[in-house]
Order: sequence, then structure tokens, then C-alpha cells
Amino acid sequence: SEHEILTCRLIDRPLRPLVADGWRHETQLLSWVMSYDGLRSTDPLAITAAATALYISDVPISKPVAGVQVGYVDDEFVLNPTHEQMAASKMNLILAGTKEAVLMIEGTADFLPEATMIEGVTFGHNAIKTLCEGIEEFGKAIGVTKNYSTIPEPIEGLQERVDEVMTERVDAMWDLHGVKSAQSEVQSTISKAVVEELSEEFPEQTLAIKKAFKDLLCRRMFEKAKNTGLRCDGRKLDQVRRLDMETSILPRVHGSALFTRGETQSIATATLGDAGMKQKIDKLDGLHQKRFYLQYTFPPSCVGETGRTGMPGRREVGHGNLAERALIPSLPTEEDFPYTIRVESLITESHGSSSMASVCGGSLALMDAGVPVKAPVAGIAMGMLLGDKGGISDENAVIVSDILGTEDALGTMDFKVAGNREGISTFQLDIKCEGLTLETMEKALEQARQGRLHILDGMSEVLGAPREELPDTVPKMHAMSIPEEKIGTVIGPGGKQIRAIIEDFELTNMNVAEDGGIQMTAMNPEKLKAAEEFITNLIKSAPAGRGGKPRGGGGGRPKYAGPDAEVGKIYKGKITGIHNFGVFMEILPGAEDGSTPGLEGLCHISELHTERVRSCEGYVNSLNTEELEVKFLGKNDRGQLKLSRKEAMEEKMGTKKPAPPQQSMSEAEIDVIAQAIEGVAEM
Repeated sequence: SEHEILTCRLIDRPLRPLVADGWRHETQLLSWVMSYDGLRSTDPLAITAAATALYISDVPISKPVAGVQVGYVDDEFVLNPTHEQMAASKMNLILAGTKEAVLMIEGTADFLPEATMIEGVTFGHNAIKTLCEGIEEFGKAIGVTKNYSTIPEPIEGLQERVDEVMTERVDAMWDLHGVKSAQSEVQSTISKAVVEELSEEFPEQTLAIKKAFKDLLCRRMFEKAKNTGLRCDGRKLDQVRRLDMETSILPRVHGSALFTRGETQSIATATLGDAGMKQKIDKLDGLHQKRFYLQYTFPPSCVGETGRTGMPGRREVGHGNLAERALIPSLPTEEDFPYTIRVESLITESHGSSSMASVCGGSLALMDAGVPVKAPVAGIAMGMLLGDKGGISDENAVIVSDILGTEDALGTMDFKVAGNREGISTFQLDIKCEGLTLETMEKALEQARQGRLHILDGMSEVLGAPREELPDTVPKMHAMSIPEEKIGTVIGPGGKQIRAIIEDFELTNMNVAEDGGIQMTAMNPEKLKAAEEFITNLIKSAPAGRGGKPRGGGGGRPKYAGPDAEVGKIYKGKITGIHNFGVFMEILPGAEDGSTPGLEGLCHISELHTERVRSCEGYVNSLNTEELEVKFLGKNDRGQLKLSRKEAMEEKMGTKKPAPPQQSMSEAEIDVIAQAIEGVAEM
């Protein structure tokens, strides 16, 4: 699922740069959640466990790595907070690093200032130092020898010869200050030339020659920026490329924007739907529904290539999630704006941080759709150039704003920061060297703030605030509430009644919640009003017939008047309604003359089968039946009947495990256990 993909990226990103250059053996890290108490995120533990396994193996990684999560509750930083604490937290940072420096950050915040984010990173890194010391001691106890036998030794004199032959040509290429296509063509030409020129002197060493050439490219790019204050495209170190923006470019779409920054371009669209359009994601602690989601598409054509298109890859999932998290703090609450919101970013051209272009384009598209966002959000990607890519950032590090794809490939840092004018909503750090000091990070954040404000100024000139009215293409929405015991009446047997309402009143969709809340959408507001009147009359009258026409007159519906159901007994339940949370069934009939209804209960989706059911409606429809055998479990706190098909199946198959017998212990046994507990407490 998406969550597992994102967690795998959290594990991979801090570890990959520390593995010795030249390691070519396939190396697989498998992280299993063997036991889960449901209290905290397992992501930081997965990073630390995977890093520890790598550290005590013979894989050539020289330093221990650890991960932590940091929350910010009541103006206090919290280490590895619980889910309950995170619900009230204004910050969510996941950090990984060594004792010396930070390697990776994945963070979100409620528009907190840069200084608070630095404090949070410092707080988390202090904990990482302690963990790394423990892993170091563990490694000493294990005593594993690292395997450097297959790492090729540097070829004597090769780097010097590449520098001698190609330095002038590389400097001339960087001085071209050309666009991506022109510079790439020159780089490709001299890359082939260096191989041809040195292949006779260093036979069968093509890969080594190319590696030495790349090292020269990195160093000369750094020297140019350090000595002249100019970059390979001629910009100053803190200069953002030209911005071009436009909104409402697609007439039938709810909201749209074209955002171009240099040679990176995103077409962003915003679509509004009802509660039934929420994205459903399976996570370790159950099914989650996302009211807002951003989908990011990076076709091969955007970088001048051909290739397959289809399901998003790990990179696309990660970039889309980053842009999504950047925009979430700006959104109105569901109570104030009950629509489900989907943003899609299609990258049509890429040469540097398409994810941050998605943030800017997505924010403009949301405002174009009339979503009452709290403030516009912009993002920028920062880079770092070092003379020695194998070291830690120092005072000689060169920080560059709005990095190019070339600077990303040859530099040592990709630091993405997004937020509004007041503070940060998300940031992501990846390092290719051995770490980033907090002093360098503080400098990068301040430079990013200046760049972000510049982009926000450009966005405000195009669309400074959300449009006052929703577009005509957005379905109108209406919400109402009915008693919980009437849900089955509105849904009807097999969902027939709710489908009839949708069809008869030309609704776009209708969603019924477990608490009786109903959300309806339609293009015609008069139809919405008529549908509400129909539902109000329906739940007051006898059960409705086909075609959405209620039967009978007014008055309250009578209650069930038959014998009570027996707890533990299996009944043949008649399906009266299907919803995403379960199936309503009538297990005892009402009066033959219809004067009183039957006895209804709910079989929750988790009780439908011995195995997991993902879609309630899909599963029940696949059974092609109107009756199911269920066991009556009793009543819940609200007096509703609880039914279980799973327990009925287990009883029929004889697979249900009997309850363990109750055993009593002697006083002597109790004393022994009590003493053992006291001993553990003392330890």
C-alpha cells in the first residue's frame, strides 16, 4: 500500500549514501512488524532496526544510523509521541542520522517558523546520538568484519589524468549558462571524448573513467559557484528562475492552474466531490479515509524520453505525498467545507523539483476552484555543493536556491521546503554526503524562506485569494441526519432504495454514515430539496416500495413487537441494507399484516467472514443471495443488535476455539509471581 511504500523510502534514503561506493552486491533489507501495540508509529523503529541489521552485517557501512519521531504538543517537543499525542501535535518530524549529522528528514508542521523547526531537529538529533552509541556498542559485541574485498581500489593516476585532460572543457561547458538540452548535449559529447582519449592508457576501465569524470564535474561546479557566485545556468546562488503562471486554463474542470518555473512545468487540477469519494488506504492500524489527496504524474515525455505509463512508482508516490502534506494545513475543516478534495499534478516538463511545482500549482488550482484555503502555499527546492562529497557539510558548503536537475544529480543535498508567509508546512531532506550540520541547515532554511516569499509574491499577482463562489461545474451539496434505526429503511434491501433515490432525484451521489448522517450531491439544488423531503417522509412512513415512491401515510413507524432474540443463537437474516461499514439484516419477522416491523441488527464488515472483507457491497453482491446465516451476539451500548456471520461460519465448521478454562491459583503460586514482578521492577 501507499503507507508501506513511504515507509520503505524512509528506510532507504538515509542508508543508501553511507554504503561504500563500489558495492555491487544485491542487498535486501526486509522489515517486518512482528507485534504492534497500536500506541505509536512503527516507522522510526523500522529505520533503526534496518540500519542496525546493516551495521552488524558485512555490508560496508561505517557508521550506525538511527531514526526518531518528534512531535510538538503544548509548546513542548515530544520524542516518539503516541498517536493520541500526535493528534494534538503541531509538528510531525521523522529524522534519521548518525552521531555527527542529520541524513534524512521527513516533516510536516502547522505553519511553524523556521527557528521552531530547527529546535525540533536538534531535539530529535540528540536522541539519535544516544541510539547510535547503543548500536555502536552492539556492533562491537557482535564483532562483524566489513567486506571491502569486492570494492575496487582507485586506479592510480586516473583522476589526475581526467582532470588534466578535461578541466578546461568542463569549465567551458559550465560557462555556457545554457538551457538543459544544450548543456546536456555538450556534456554527453565530452563524456564520450574522455573515454575515447583515455581508453588506451587505461584499458577496460570505462566505468572508472566515467566515475572520475563525474567527480570532476561535481568539483568544478562547486568551484565555479564558490569563486564567482554564479551557477551553471548563470543564476546567482539565491536566485529563483523565471515564473509563469495562469489559472482557469481548463473550462470544465472545477479548478486548474499552469505553473512554470524555468524548465519545470505542472498542470494542476482540483476536483471537488462528496464524502463517498474519499480515498481509502489500508494501514497497520486499520482502514483510513482521506478527505484530501494529491496525485502526482511524471510521464517519461516530461524529460524527453519514451516509456511505459501506468501505476505510479515509488518516486511518484513519494513526491505526491510530499506535495499533499504541504497543502493540508492550508485547507478548511470538513465542518466548514464538507467536500472531498482531489488535486492532480501532471508534470509536462521537468528540470528541477517538480514536487514543489506541484505544491505551487496545486495551491493555485484549489483557490481557482473556490476552496476557502487559509493562505496560499508555495514550495522551493534547495541544493548544496561541496568540494568533498564524501564528507560532512562545513563552512565551505554552497547553498543554492531552486536547484536544477543537474545540480540535484551532481550536488550533495536535496532540501525541499514549503509553506506560507508565516511558516513551514512541510520539508524533506535527502543527503548524498555523510551528513548535514544544523548550522548549514539553518542557513538553508533562511535562504529557502526568502525564495518561498518571492514565489508567493508571483502567485498573488495571478490569484491572491480563493474565488468567492464555487464554479457551476461543482455539484451542490446538502447534508441531513436521520435516526440510526432508520438507516436500513433509507438504504433498502440490497441498496435498492438508495439507488432509487439517486436515480429519481438525479443525484450525483448519496452517502449514508453509520451515525445516520446523510450527504447528497446534485447539479440541481431543487432536486436536492425534493430528495430531502422524500427521505423525511420515507422514514416517517411504512417501508418504501420500488422507484423511490414511499408507501403509506404519515405517523411514526411502529416498533418490533415479537419475541426477543436469543444470544448465541444462529438466525437466517434477511438483508435489508448494505453500507460500507456493514450489512443490516432482519433476523425475526414482523407481524404478517405489516402492522409491526421485523427485528433488525447490524453485521459489521469485520464480522462478515473469517477472512478480511475489503468492500462490503462488493462481497455481499458476489454471494448473490438475499439471506445470510448470522449469530446474535447481543446488543451494543446504544441498544442495537450485533450480528456475526463469521462466528456462525466458525461454529458450522467447528473451527471456533473454545474459551480457555478459568483456573484458580494457590496463595503460594501468587506469592512466587508477585516476587518475580518485584524483581523485574528493581532491574
